[in-house]
Amino acid sequence: MTTLETLLTDPDAAGSWNLVGDDSTITFKIKNMWGLLTVTGEFTEFSGYGELTSDGAVSGHLEIDVASLRTGIGLRDKHLLSADFFDAEHFPQIRIVITALHPTKGKSADLRANFTIKGIADPVPLPVTVTRLGDDSVRISAEAEIERAQFGLGWNRFGVMGATATASAEAVFARARSVRRGAQ
Repeated sequence: MTTLETLLTDPDAAGSWNLVGDDSTITFKIKNMWGLLTVTGEFTEFSGYGELTSDGAVSGHLEIDVASLRTGIGLRDKHLLSADFFDAEHFPQIRIVITALHPTKGKSADLRANFTIKGIADPVPLPVTVTRLGDDSVRISAEAEIERAQFGLGWNRFGVMGATATASAEAVFARARSVRRGAQ
């Protein structure tokens, strides 16, 4: 049994899990200027929720506020938020829905996820590493190649931008507190 399988079969781990935003990051990078320059950025506002059933099934979602995109250059951020790219005015959120997790080896797994970007929903293969932290929270580390055109992000004047972007996340989840009825 892998380390991850042990976590998934732990009856104490079953239940609801909430994303800990202050301990989590969502970043991206893309080759620009015909591959000579790597542009990096982050999303600073996001929320998420997960569920682990007693039989080890995993589900959940992550919602990213598109307007929280930051690359360090204001004019570039404004262009990325425009209709040429994310169209934040009409599509204010990126949504990732998790439908399953399949352990592979050790702490590694394949996460089944559907991304919705600019109103276009499509599955994206998401290899992850799941680590149980000392405070019983769980960190999920993921990195995926996103085909920009797949989600309507195909603007590319003079062919200066790479066709794919690399999205990365370090998402920390903590058990949701249960509220007992009658407790004061």
